[in-house]
Amino acid sequence: MRFDDDWMSRADDRILEHLSERGPDTPKEMADSGRVRFSRQHINQRCKKLVIYGLLVHLGNGVYDISPEGEQYLDGELDARDLEAK
Repeated sequence: MRFDDDWMSRADDRILEHLSERGPDTPKEMADSGRVRFSRQHINQRCKKLVIYGLLVHLGNGVYDISPEGEQYLDGELDARDLEAK
């Protein structure tokens, strides 16, 4: 069971799941995939927020990847309520 926090949105789990399954990607590619059914702009905003809380890593040039903490969150091993903005 996953434990999210008030700062999270519905898009966050889809973004994390996409990156966990497919590897590093850009917000545009995530939006185009059909799996993350949000606009590129919204995905981009959410990726930046997920980086702040340590669930994603920004690799540069608009490419994001899931962090070990992001994988732990997906596996239900990490409570997002315990995360602090960096």
